[in-house]
Amino acid sequence: MSKASSYTGDWSTTGSNTGMSQNDSSTGGDSPEPGDYMAPAVANQEERAVARSKILVFLVLLLAVCGAATATYLLMENQERNDFEAAFAGLGSEVSTVAGQNVDQIYRALDTYSVIISSEATADPNASWPFVTIPNYSLKSQKIAELVGLESPDIAICPIVNEEDREKWTSFVLESAPIWYQESLDNEKENKFTVEQLMNRTTPFVHHYEFYYDEDGILQQNIKPVPWPGPVLPNWQTFPLENNIDLFFTLRSLDMLTFQEVANQFRITNLTLAPSISFIAIFNTDPEVGELGELLVDSNIVQPLIEDGNLVGVILLKLPWLEFFQNLNIDGLSDTVAVLRSSCDIGIGSDFNTQTNELSFLVDSSETVFLGLQDAHNPKYDALVVSRVVVDVDLDKSQLPEEVCVPKLTLDLYPTEEIEASFQTSKPKLYTVVVVAIFAFTSLVFLLYDYFVGRRQRKFMARIMRQDRIVSNVFPAAIRDRLYEGEQKGPKEENLFDPLSGGGGVGGAPLADLFLETTVVFADIAGFTAWASAREPAQVFILLETLYGEFDKRAYRHNVFKVETVGDCYVAVAGLPEPDKDHAMAVCRFARDCVKTMEDTTLKLDMALGPDTSELELRVGIHSGQVTAGVLRGERSRFQLFGDTMNTAARMESTSARSRIQISQATADLLVAAGFSAWMTPRTNKILVKGKGEMQTYWLKIKAAKGMKRSKSKRSMPTFDESVELSDSSDRTSEVHADDNFDLDEIGAMTKTERLVQWNVEVLSPLLQQIVASRGTDVVPIDPSLSQKEATIGTGETVLEEFVPIIPLKRFDAADLSKRLNATSIDIGEEAKTQLRNYIASVASMYQDNPFHNFEHASHVTASVKKLLTRIVNVDDGNGLRTPSDEINLADMAGHSYGITSDPLTQFSVVFSAVIHDMDHPGVPNSQLVKENTRNAQIFKKSVAEQNSVELAWGMLMSEEYGALRACIYHTEDDLRRFRQLVVNTVMATDIVDKELQALRRARWETAFSKTPIQDDGLSNSDDCKATIVIEHLIQASDVSHTMQHWQIYKSWNEKFFMECYAAYKAGRANSDPSENWYKGEIGFFDFYVIPLAKKLDSCGVFGVSSHEYLNYAQSNRDEWARDGEGIVSEYLVKYEDMMASEK
Repeated sequence: MSKASSYTGDWSTTGSNTGMSQNDSSTGGDSPEPGDYMAPAVANQEERAVARSKILVFLVLLLAVCGAATATYLLMENQERNDFEAAFAGLGSEVSTVAGQNVDQIYRALDTYSVIISSEATADPNASWPFVTIPNYSLKSQKIAELVGLESPDIAICPIVNEEDREKWTSFVLESAPIWYQESLDNEKENKFTVEQLMNRTTPFVHHYEFYYDEDGILQQNIKPVPWPGPVLPNWQTFPLENNIDLFFTLRSLDMLTFQEVANQFRITNLTLAPSISFIAIFNTDPEVGELGELLVDSNIVQPLIEDGNLVGVILLKLPWLEFFQNLNIDGLSDTVAVLRSSCDIGIGSDFNTQTNELSFLVDSSETVFLGLQDAHNPKYDALVVSRVVVDVDLDKSQLPEEVCVPKLTLDLYPTEEIEASFQTSKPKLYTVVVVAIFAFTSLVFLLYDYFVGRRQRKFMARIMRQDRIVSNVFPAAIRDRLYEGEQKGPKEENLFDPLSGGGGVGGAPLADLFLETTVVFADIAGFTAWASAREPAQVFILLETLYGEFDKRAYRHNVFKVETVGDCYVAVAGLPEPDKDHAMAVCRFARDCVKTMEDTTLKLDMALGPDTSELELRVGIHSGQVTAGVLRGERSRFQLFGDTMNTAARMESTSARSRIQISQATADLLVAAGFSAWMTPRTNKILVKGKGEMQTYWLKIKAAKGMKRSKSKRSMPTFDESVELSDSSDRTSEVHADDNFDLDEIGAMTKTERLVQWNVEVLSPLLQQIVASRGTDVVPIDPSLSQKEATIGTGETVLEEFVPIIPLKRFDAADLSKRLNATSIDIGEEAKTQLRNYIASVASMYQDNPFHNFEHASHVTASVKKLLTRIVNVDDGNGLRTPSDEINLADMAGHSYGITSDPLTQFSVVFSAVIHDMDHPGVPNSQLVKENTRNAQIFKKSVAEQNSVELAWGMLMSEEYGALRACIYHTEDDLRRFRQLVVNTVMATDIVDKELQALRRARWETAFSKTPIQDDGLSNSDDCKATIVIEHLIQASDVSHTMQHWQIYKSWNEKFFMECYAAYKAGRANSDPSENWYKGEIGFFDFYVIPLAKKLDSCGVFGVSSHEYLNYAQSNRDEWARDGEGIVSEYLVKYEDMMASEK
């Protein structure tokens, strides 16, 4: 609205146009000021201005979208071109580097070989050049060929023969050739020729060839003796023989100086005593028809053989370039044109008057193709050439005549259209379409917005006009105008940034230095703390040793120095102790390998350490800069790094993500400078680093593993546990490689239930081995009389009625126990293994899909049982360390465990019970089943779910298809009854709601473990009584083991249990809403059940430090629940509602 003071028109006219003057006069009010009636005129004026603005905005938008679409297309197209150029620059640099290194390797190998040959030639006092035969020449040449990576080499020794040795040379060839022919034939097993056949092809005198075409046009040759005088260079010992047998030429004594290229090389080598190289391109000729075949391009490398400072011969190596490029073995190499340029012309034989100094190859990781004696690259890629000199022999050219050309070989690499096409996508067009679509959508939104804004504006204007009259009537114009102006003075901005300052002591260290160019990597295992809380210490170290061992191998491979491991964090550095200009690239390659190795290794360990092992991931951070490194002296001196680089690298790790590698700006700059910008991508948002503020970081790209692409389910906190074998905790090999029968593809294709089944099989298998080993006999079928007992046991009464307060266990037998120490070598048979796997799979299939009472929870309980049993098998040595069972007194161990360790059947029974204890659990408590009067409730009356589980599992086990499995479990009627009784007692102990059973267990515990003597029947304090009680409390603790483990594990399982109970309530199968009392109920559960139970485990003295660990976790979880539980319950309710909404 315009101000009144700036109005110059007739207000009465304006008022009459709006009808406002009549309204005012009718009210008998004071005459209004002109400003009162400005609103309509201003509104009309503003509406016209707005309309013009709309048109202008629309035109601007139209022009903008055209410009944006064009710019988007061009930018995206240019980005693809930049990506292509950057990728090829990196690839070309790697290819040229590898090619140069391979050529250098060939020269070094030939130099070494010449020294060996010269030494062996002079070792025989009766031999002198040129009459020298190298023993085992074929074998030595083969090793040289393998060293330089040639699969089809041609390596020949050519001695210098003078005229006076002419006759003697012929005799020498006839005498010596059969000897080394035979040596070569013995080594070259593929050669089907005999010495006699080879001698028939041997020309003993020094000769050369004359070629001519006969009257039929077939190429022929005549052998001519070499005219003397002058030294000659006869072809003598060659490797391999088979390459020469099928040649157009005869064997031996061919004067290599008749070949112009070799003669030029020999001239250079003779004058400089240095190696020389030439290029020879000849057509492969069919000796039968004399026709020209494909063009072959090789290099001849002449390596001098020197004796007493004189040239006595040469080693002639044929370097096939096709094979050379084929063997580069570089990942991602494809469709690259390699142009070899020589400073000297390349001859194509004396009969072909073609000279060139260029030859081209199309290099691919699968196949290399020769493109011809020309520069065959596409000229449009001239600017992208990657060039490197691969051969430049250091010679004193002053010793050579001016006409002698010493070749220098340059390798130029060019991309092809195929490579560029692989970077071209439909993104430019797609993004352009998206921009246009956005404009169309924006225009539609703009029109809708304009409509609603216009409607709102009209309402708002009517209100403003009424308010304007009120304000004009109440306030003088000046005050009104000031009100309209509304002077606003915002609060001054406060600088809230208070940089942190740190300090630290400095001290002298004699062995210390400052390294200006280093790259440090921190690699931390995400999820390790929760995972380790549910594991045996041995398992934690198995994981860390396996992973860190793999990391160490890759650190060595990439020239990365491992600094230390701090907990589950692996710290390494490149650039020290030895400086390395490529330190950033080395660490990035190392980190990328570690992430891939982490994924593969944890997946392979999944069945040995628990399926949730594969959910562990690596979080990596990298930073480059200077560090102070040295030996920190003290009681345990070690090499350490200090400085801001270490702190920043640690921050890079802590702010990184799972399975991601975060690098700092400093490291990124080094990668860009080295031509590896394609390795990384910027992080979307800057990160806030303590002490440094905001930092721009980058993600290092991680290539997908070849073959299988592993798909992971949604991550959750580890809820699974596992422990070492009961038979022998020192035997880690069999445990770690328990899944050797499965490759990564098979494991990755398994569902979680399938992996759980396999893990349970791996848990029960060694216990079966111990049972069989303790008998001292092989597995034999069950006796028919025992089969009759199987049919009758457990019939005639309910499972609960079979419960007994004391189970007589097998007494200690040192002989049986010592047999179990070698139980891992026992083979229970493929049939029993298959039946065990099928049985566990059937058990898993009979678990209902409940959130809590499911097969995964049964496996979690099994893992806890196995962990606690392992603590019984391994006894504390008094310092909190565990001693394997084969290193302690066996009788003492049996007494320590009240006989539980005396019988492997007892241990198997308890673990077996944990696997089956919740089979077919309906997801509601027993009281609800009784209330609903289900069929099972009518049969069992109480402990309905537990009795039903025993009946189902036992009935399935007794079927004919599991006969071999039963034969492993028990062999006598006593074993059968003890097995049945242990299963009944153990499973029934999981019913912690039955007050009568709980009171009975508490009374027996007080009697058996009371510090005050209590009169009893003489049995309550027996080992069998204590063992029975310990087993029952062991399964009870394991059934709620999530409450005595890491907080995240407890929280995860508690949420599942809540969801199960709440779903039952929503389904009308519970009387009250569990959410109303869940918070207090959990506190009471901790106070009156979990913590007292953990204290019992601690006080019985059987489980060693595991009981302390369980008690500490229980108390810690109780305190954290008391602090945060109410909010967590609210989160549960929100999650449940969200879950129900998503299902609908």
